[in-house]
Amino acid sequence: MAETIYALASGSGRAGVAVVRVSGGQAGPALGALMQKALPKPRTTKLCRLFDPKTHQPLDDALVLWFVAPASFTGEDVAELHIHGGPAVIDGVLAALSGLEGLRLAEPGEFTRRAFESGKLDLTQVEGLADLIEAETEAQHKQALLQSEGALGALYDGWRERLVRALAHFEAELDFSDEELPADLHAQVTQGVRELHGAVLAHLKDGRQGERLRAGVRLAIVGPPNAGKSSLMNALAQREAVIVSDRAGTTRDVVEIHMNLGGFPVLVADTAGLRESGDQIEQEGVRRARAWADSADLKLVVFDGAADPVFDDESLKLLDDRTLVAVNKADVLVVQAPDNLSGFPVLALSVKSGQGLDDLLQQLTVRVGERCRTSSEGPAPTRARHRESLQRTQQALERFLNRDVVHPMGSELEAEDLRMAARELGRITGRVDVEDLLDVIFRDFCLGK
Repeated sequence: MAETIYALASGSGRAGVAVVRVSGGQAGPALGALMQKALPKPRTTKLCRLFDPKTHQPLDDALVLWFVAPASFTGEDVAELHIHGGPAVIDGVLAALSGLEGLRLAEPGEFTRRAFESGKLDLTQVEGLADLIEAETEAQHKQALLQSEGALGALYDGWRERLVRALAHFEAELDFSDEELPADLHAQVTQGVRELHGAVLAHLKDGRQGERLRAGVRLAIVGPPNAGKSSLMNALAQREAVIVSDRAGTTRDVVEIHMNLGGFPVLVADTAGLRESGDQIEQEGVRRARAWADSADLKLVVFDGAADPVFDDESLKLLDDRTLVAVNKADVLVVQAPDNLSGFPVLALSVKSGQGLDDLLQQLTVRVGERCRTSSEGPAPTRARHRESLQRTQQALERFLNRDVVHPMGSELEAEDLRMAARELGRITGRVDVEDLLDVIFRDFCLGK
């Protein structure tokens, strides 16, 4: 029998209410010891006084909930104590629980891990729950809620069930070839696999939108020195996030801040000005600026409108389909900025006066939304491990469909391709062969979840 665990399930610090959770075979006796009376009816709340089982001193007046296995979050007997959120009350209740035989403090993520191991959650739901806790924007919240409710796992489980049926039919043809089986059984299996292959391929062609929405779109602010990149960063953040100076080369490293644009998460980076320099530290800053720009989802190239020429060669090299172009210092332009630069619209702005900032925010929000907005047809992969398993699934299905070229030796290898594809889908939801993943997935959970 698993050990009985307990922990504070709500946030630390002072609060009106705190929740202490107990899960395991000794949860009932522990709750009875604290209440010093009969347990409440399952799945109902009861207001009662809690006592220290050893000293019999009162601890708090609490709302108590009692869940009997398997009808609980973890699938075990679970007690929840809704107590007042003062540190002394919380410490007293936790100390009383620690003094009971057979109980120990839970590890981070242990309640959720038990929910997974008892079949209450699949791995995608576990990950969705973690994302729900960490969600900072409306769009992140919606995606995490959808995943925690099982939408992504249901999609992959449905595909896996289709593969298992196809494999059963295929192996029936192998094992009972002398029996009277439907004449078109092989064609039916092949057609089903072809349709599933198309569905997986379409699912992978999402532009990594689910992953971007979860982690945030990476936006690099780049351009020549003294173009006002740091001032623009502060304007976007609406706070003094970075140091601003008239001296060129003030920014030597990449400075990152998190923002919310239209409900979508964005990681914005202010970078060193792009120029040749004999200063080794500045050279490293320029190298990091270029590297950040290369990996960014979007680049905001800011030119210095007070410079002559306005458009420097180093910054012009960064223009591509991920780029927005802006000319700052529109209030003191040396020459009139063009409306278009090599096919890219040019936005004139002045961080000092605020000119053009609203238009810039609107354009950024649209471009960020394009990279985060998932298809209405269904949930999207949200982690690299999902995508890797889906790619291996797609490759196995492709080998099956190209069997005459790939497997000239016979049908046993074709059946193995279907088994591999089903196994990879099962790895995403945790149905098969995931022991090596569990510690990685659960280690970032907070204590009490």
